[in-house]
Amino acid sequence: MEAEGTGEVRHWAADVNGISLHVAERGPSTGPAVLIHGFPELWLSWRHQMAALAARGFRALAPDLRGYGDSSVPADPAAYSIFHIVGDLVALLDHLRLPKVLVVGHDWGAHVAWHLCLFRPDRVRAAVILGIPYFPRGPRPMTESFAKLGDGFYINQFQEPGRAERAFGRYDVATVLKKFYALDIDELIAPPGVEIIDFLQAPSSPLPWMTDDELGQYAEKFQKTGFTGPLNYYRTLDINWSLMAPWSGAKIMVPAKFILSENDVGLQSLGTEKYVKSGGLESNVPNVEVSIIEGHHFLQQEKPERVNSEMLSFLDKFASEEASA
Repeated sequence: MEAEGTGEVRHWAADVNGISLHVAERGPSTGPAVLIHGFPELWLSWRHQMAALAARGFRALAPDLRGYGDSSVPADPAAYSIFHIVGDLVALLDHLRLPKVLVVGHDWGAHVAWHLCLFRPDRVRAAVILGIPYFPRGPRPMTESFAKLGDGFYINQFQEPGRAERAFGRYDVATVLKKFYALDIDELIAPPGVEIIDFLQAPSSPLPWMTDDELGQYAEKFQKTGFTGPLNYYRTLDINWSLMAPWSGAKIMVPAKFILSENDVGLQSLGTEKYVKSGGLESNVPNVEVSIIEGHHFLQQEKPERVNSEMLSFLDKFASEEASA
């Protein structure tokens, strides 16, 4: 864990917040940046950003979130609330004696990163968030809002324990992952009576931005853990809504950069594009910069050079502040 240099990725585990958290690390021992992955991913999703951060002198720390990879997989579905996930990260910072860090998040990791900024702004110097903007707590539970999208909407299908797992089980793990990674549709909504995993297509050729060996690394870990832990994140949406009442109307004041992909899924059905372009995000995150770039959902893997450029140009400003502090 104490090794220096920017070369190889180092792996270690920490007992934090009642679980074991696997962490991949690259770079020197200063300038910590925590990278938070999404669904269905692992620390590996940040391989390109970890290399770029380390080369720039940052300490890149990419955990497998609880339920994923080599981290613990709690059996209790209620153990996947936003408070548990953010709690894991705060405990990790305490374990490493890091008072304040830079944060990068994508997909579910974006949701977690926003809430780390909301709950503990004292621990975050700045954040770069990909794909999912910060939406404040609404007047009713999210599943009620999603009901209008019908049973074919993937989050609605994920609510019932075991349903998605049974559907996923009709395919080998690598195919399930490839169906998600190859997303090139406007909305994650299956036709009536069709499971979302059956609706999604897995191309026969390798993905242009992921080798078969890399896909195999993901598949090996999901073969071991299964998908229930990751799916439980979606099953805590209403729990999160109930517990988030004290933060109704709260703004995120941490300096942030939000990167939106032009061809991401759900831009219309979830209202993401309108919310961001109309200034809704800026009203809730006053210190945010927005960049809209070409690409699809898994942006940091599909367009690593552009994402790295956007990320480093923003984080460099805060690295210099840290050095002069």
